[in-house]
Amino acid sequence: MADRALRGMQIGAKSMESEDGVVFAERYTVSYVCPNGHEFEVPLASEATPPATWECRCGSSAELIGDAPEDEETKPAKAVRTHWDMLRERRSLEELEVVLNEQLTAYREGRLQPEGHYRKG
Repeated sequence: MADRALRGMQIGAKSMESEDGVVFAERYTVSYVCPNGHEFEVPLASEATPPATWECRCGSSAELIGDAPEDEETKPAKAVRTHWDMLRERRSLEELEVVLNEQLTAYREGRLQPEGHYRKG
């Protein structure tokens, strides 16, 4: 049994990795206070948006004190581009009218199928 014993370190107590050369993420701290008067700070990554509430050690919901720090590089949210928006970037309304008429003519002549099959046979 002594042959299987691990020697030289305690199992689970220490890591063989060092922090040499590790670049830690930028951080900031936000403060919260709960209804029972407990005030505490939570460190967050600089890109993270702090939640409005955080669970306190007593189990109640703590509220964020003050505002979240403003990011200097805050970009306005981009509007969602729809299929129609992307189509309008490529073609004018006149071009779209021509394509629509071509497709309607092909459909009426039976060259297009209504269930999405574009070729016969």
